[in-house]
Amino acid sequence: MTDQPIKLESDRYVITDELAMAVRAAMTLGRPLLIKGEPGTGKTRLAIEVAAMLDAPLFEWHIKSTTKARQGLYEYDAVSRLRDSQLGDSKVQDVNNYIVKGRVWNAFETAGQSVLLIDEIDKADIEFPNDLLQELDRMEFQVYETGETITAQQRPLIIITSNNEKELPDAFLRRCFFHYIQFPDAVTMEKIVGVHYPTLKKDLLDSALKVFFDLREVPGLRKKPSTSELLDWIRLLVTEDIPADALDADNPRALIPAMHGALLKNEQDVHLFEKLVFMHRSAR
Repeated sequence: MTDQPIKLESDRYVITDELAMAVRAAMTLGRPLLIKGEPGTGKTRLAIEVAAMLDAPLFEWHIKSTTKARQGLYEYDAVSRLRDSQLGDSKVQDVNNYIVKGRVWNAFETAGQSVLLIDEIDKADIEFPNDLLQELDRMEFQVYETGETITAQQRPLIIITSNNEKELPDAFLRRCFFHYIQFPDAVTMEKIVGVHYPTLKKDLLDSALKVFFDLREVPGLRKKPSTSELLDWIRLLVTEDIPADALDADNPRALIPAMHGALLKNEQDVHLFEKLVFMHRSAR
């Protein structure tokens, strides 16, 4: 990687000094950047925006519970080859016709800087991270069907996200630079909202943020609203032209926030919030 400081700025994404430092550290060390944080804090979006900041191609590999590590490298379509051989198709003579490149291969063969996103790695089987150890460490892998060795032309910036659904192996963690995205404070959240809604009225912004942060502090809430849910909620408030005073706790009609379905995602949390607001008003 380059020895020159990398400037990371975007008018579409608020990247804190600590997060920018983590990206630069991963690039300097040549290590994958492992990002954790609450769902909705912009972990996946980070890779998209960093690729744009670096003017680099982005290869996104979104992990599912059934995803295998080999799929990120390549897949060999033996079934299609067998079918074509039965039909007498001449292309069966070249095994390369049945090799499907994965996102890791795409990133490795890119001549310049690239960004590889391995999204929600903790969704996969516990052995998944270990199965990628050597390939991501050595920046090369074997294509067994052809005997070819694929070596990265330039080490990609690898950004790996996790929602902490399961623990990752120690051997894998040792090879990563780790950063936990803290949930944004009120000042940072105001900047984030400003990026998406630069013309939002100040009184509506203040009221919306107060409701949002108060809601996150409700004890016993099963699902705290996230940054992405706040942005969805504000979009609805703007679209429906809901005034700031409609969100005021003293408003008798505001037992729960307007358009609360963007913030509260199950009936238990709705009932809990209604009960707490009612008890608070009864005590006044």
